[in-house]
Amino acid sequence: MQAFLAVVDMSVPPKFPDQVSEASYLQDVFYALATVCLLFVVGAVGLIDAGLVRRKNMLDTWVQKLVCALLAGGALAIIGYAIWEIQFYQALGIPSPITQAISDWWLFGPNVTTFSQDLDPAVSPEADVFQIFLAFFMAYGAVAGALLHSAGLERVKAVPMYVISAVAGGIVVPVALYLTWGSTSPLTNRGVHDYIGTYSLYIVVGVWALILAWRAGPRLGSFTSHPGTSGPVPHNLGWSAFGVAVLMFAAPFAFLGCGYIVPGSGYFGISLTTSGFGIVVINVFMSYVGGGLGGAIIAYRSRNPIMALIGVAAGYIGSGTSLDVGKPWEILIVSFIASFVVWGTYRVLVRLGIDDKKIVPLALGGGIYSALAGGVVGWGDKTGGYFGLTGEYAPQHATINLGWQAVGVVATVVVAGVTGLLVIVALEKTIGLRVSTADEVRGLDDAYWGAPPPPYVDSPASSGLENGHVPEEAVGVKS
Repeated sequence: MQAFLAVVDMSVPPKFPDQVSEASYLQDVFYALATVCLLFVVGAVGLIDAGLVRRKNMLDTWVQKLVCALLAGGALAIIGYAIWEIQFYQALGIPSPITQAISDWWLFGPNVTTFSQDLDPAVSPEADVFQIFLAFFMAYGAVAGALLHSAGLERVKAVPMYVISAVAGGIVVPVALYLTWGSTSPLTNRGVHDYIGTYSLYIVVGVWALILAWRAGPRLGSFTSHPGTSGPVPHNLGWSAFGVAVLMFAAPFAFLGCGYIVPGSGYFGISLTTSGFGIVVINVFMSYVGGGLGGAIIAYRSRNPIMALIGVAAGYIGSGTSLDVGKPWEILIVSFIASFVVWGTYRVLVRLGIDDKKIVPLALGGGIYSALAGGVVGWGDKTGGYFGLTGEYAPQHATINLGWQAVGVVATVVVAGVTGLLVIVALEKTIGLRVSTADEVRGLDDAYWGAPPPPYVDSPASSGLENGHVPEEAVGVKS
């Protein structure tokens, strides 16, 4: 051991030892844990969808889900994180903040390619923490890609789904992050408050999911009978329940990553709201209780077990903007109501003939409700600005209110709606969105991977499908 220490003592010291201090590494470990837990969220979404799809599409669901997640996270790393960093360069008065932030923090920039101990803290403070936060953003983008894939289950082709994930994760989500998430973002600095990324993740994904589900159309047999299939029926809700359990495990750690740790001062939400580890964790679990109970009531009343499962997600999404500032009893009420908002959104989609049971109800319906509820729960709380600054960026100079929360909703919906229409309609008119009718009836595991499911019956009484065989008349193929 002494010999080892001697070697260490003789090594070249770091240029900037403050960048690799003990306090810095403690924060590194914390944000690394939060990043890993976001990846657990990706896995949880995959498990939920694997149980909800038909057995003949389960393998392809996993493959597309993982590729969409990787593409969205990877695309965000290219320039998306740099787009988010622009707000801090503007607040700090750095000349040419847009070009400088992108130059420093894009994938090939010096702050991404240089070891933290070689970066001057006067120029790049807490470089190691911000580098890990880039990985956190990649995992955040991966969640967006996984959720977007869920909106096109069992019917959208792989290539357009990959393009959608890459564009949304690489450009649209980062722009929404720049506008609404972070203590010096243009809207946060005026009073818009968010904690877990409700605007930039859930509302953006919800809008894109609505456009995708609308343009792709419902799965065969969803609303009208089809000779080749009895329609989409979950093949194993046990997998979905396990996915919800994984989500409940991962979410508290991931959410705690959405804030600042200031030794000696405490914990602050990402918009610089005064908060605390203990209250946030209590609030997260309270949101599980409120959302889960609301979902259970709906499930028993409607005989729809899916609501008993997604009620938990409805609870934490519905209270997502206020988890850092709300009192536990407030979060319980907000999360309980959230389940009914999600259920109401789902019923509207059914009436409109849009086939999406989860993403649009949770992300768009629950996300908009969360944004507005956050304005009520946090009304008057101080927010915005950055440590050590004065004037228009002074710490906590703005206040949360319902009006600015609504402005944030409108801005996010416009950005997501315009970009979503452009990208998804363009894909529809060029390479197309849907798989062929033959492949949809046959099953995507077999069509893409040559892996038909075990002997499988898809309503043989109505379609004549037995042991995985697809009759020619069911897919419109003539011999």
